[in-house]
Amino acid sequence: MSAPRLPGAPFVQYRGDELFVEEVRLADLARDHGTPLFVYSRAAMLAALAAYQRGFAGRKAKIFYAMKANSSLAILQVFARAGCGFDIVSGGELERVLAAGAQASDVIFSGVGKSRREMRRALEAGIHCFNVESEAELEVLSAVAVELGKRAPVSLRVNPDVNPLTHPYISTGLKGNKFGIAHRNALRAYQRAAALPGLRVVGIDCHIGSQITQVSPYLDAMDRVMDLVTQIEAAGIPIEHIDFGGGLGIVYNEEQPPAADALWQRLLQRLDARGFGDRQLMIEPGRSLVGNAGLCVTEVMYLKPGDQKNFCIIDAAMNDLPRPAMYEAFHQIVPLQRGSAQSTVYDVVGPVCESGDWIGRERKLSVQPGDLLAVLSAGAYCMSMASNYNSRGRAAEVLVDGAQVHVVRDREDDADLLRKEHLLP
Repeated sequence: MSAPRLPGAPFVQYRGDELFVEEVRLADLARDHGTPLFVYSRAAMLAALAAYQRGFAGRKAKIFYAMKANSSLAILQVFARAGCGFDIVSGGELERVLAAGAQASDVIFSGVGKSRREMRRALEAGIHCFNVESEAELEVLSAVAVELGKRAPVSLRVNPDVNPLTHPYISTGLKGNKFGIAHRNALRAYQRAAALPGLRVVGIDCHIGSQITQVSPYLDAMDRVMDLVTQIEAAGIPIEHIDFGGGLGIVYNEEQPPAADALWQRLLQRLDARGFGDRQLMIEPGRSLVGNAGLCVTEVMYLKPGDQKNFCIIDAAMNDLPRPAMYEAFHQIVPLQRGSAQSTVYDVVGPVCESGDWIGRERKLSVQPGDLLAVLSAGAYCMSMASNYNSRGRAAEVLVDGAQVHVVRDREDDADLLRKEHLLP
């Protein structure tokens, strides 16, 4: 039987009829560490990063990993050691970056609702830049910086009103989105930022959404940002760097996103044509670096035939893999051991007490209770969005490096779930 090319290949692939991550058989990991279990390939992450690095070869560019995609400490270590900076959206993410051994000077702080406490901590730590998302935030950040006797380096996130052609929940660059400063108000906001005593304008930022699989939205956004840079600098405010955000999609099913190096070849051609090719560039990829580097191993608990549907009940659930419930997202679900038995169409569901607790609908599977499955493309927005709903402990995580296996997060037990709570006297 020929092995299909899976999302994550060649780092996730069948050898014969058994599924491997790099040099490690997934069935062995399930035996040793239990399920549900998140498994990540270090080589897959570095290969995804290498595509961006090739795309930027010879340019003044810095890659900042958007860590909301997956903020596990070991993954942050992998990217820090590879020379990445980090795009954060909370004070907690800053602490994770520092705990992973990275420098605050390699951090940019995005997000629409930064608190004064978070601003103060980031200023004291010495981060590279704040991506400011509203004119009101400019005023508060300046006041906090003045209190500390500092000037906060700022880049304004501009909303270019470009349709990223993706799911509405992960679109961020349209007029109706909460993110960024409206394109028509950008010059005024820059003039206000330049006048505030606690701020130092250093750049411009744009991020239009996530899981983008076409080039045209990037080109449209880039044109609008370059138009703005021209206007802002004509007003006497120099722009040191241009940050084009992230959002490049991955293969979950049959998507055909451009490769990162091919995408940036196109974008850099546009930059060169407009005379911006020698600028300091920054990008913030997240999903495209980790999404297909991870998967979740789960055990089939029960098969439940029904009048209208058959259900395959697994031990992973919406608290482990929230994307299907949140976005109706598709993840491929494949057996760890391929067989030739006749398949049945199932809805693959978890044990959480919600009708929305489904992982895959109408999947053809040849399974029995006790069999093991892999939910693919689970490296991004799965563990980072996991919860303890139904008082379920979060899964363990392992990172595979060739034939080596590193446990990078222990499975939560019942004591972990109760640790921060207190009974009434």
